Amino acid sequence: MRRAIVASLAAAILLVATAPGWADPTAGKKTFEANKCQDCHYTNGPAKERTIADQLAKKGPELWYAGSKFQKAWLAKWLQDPKPIRPLKYNSLTDKNPGDHPKLAAGDADTVTEYLMTLTVKEVKAGVIKPRKNPKGRLIFMKKMPCSGCHQFPGTKFTGGMAGPSLVDAGERLNPDWIFAYLQNTKLFKPVRMMPIFEGLLSETDMKSVAQYVATFK
Repeated sequence: MRRAIVASLAAAILLVATAPGWADPTAGKKTFEANKCQDCHYTNGPAKERTIADQLAKKGPELWYAGSKFQKAWLAKWLQDPKPIRPLKYNSLTDKNPGDHPKLAAGDADTVTEYLMTLTVKEVKAGVIKPRKNPKGRLIFMKKMPCSGCHQFPGTKFTGGMAGPSLVDAGERLNPDWIFAYLQNTKLFKPVRMMPIFEGLLSETDMKSVAQYVATFK
């Protein structure tokens, strides 16, 4: 009887492990390290930057909160065919992004995605923000802050600044709840940054309005 139960459990585990769409985060971590992704992206938080020199020494963005930041489907697809997110090269205000991020095969992209999705932070609360074309959020984004000075965004045609990451596909790329948490506590995620601190400038309701608006970007 006991052997039968153990055999059934083993069969069930094998069935799950070989099912389409299943990927092992442990294998993903090994793939991440084998491809030397950690040379450009660190995955153990909290944030390590304390000075401008620290920031300038980085070769790519940190990923210690990747599971809270990105949408899983987008991440798996992007790792297979990475398109530039930043118009300009990382830590540059003049050089165009060369678009030379390494590609991963589909299977490797799936396992690495599973690994990165385990990297979450408690400050990002689930289910807080629902995408909505919020007129107040649009006004703050476009005029009151204005976020459009540093970030490209979708409109009649893509427009906006180039100093920060593009927000053109933010609704597909970013977790809406992360957008809100980032506006609330920017210093937690990026102690050294160009991004303004909105605490004291925007109310929580205002931040939610902006997050709702940005989460509609396609």
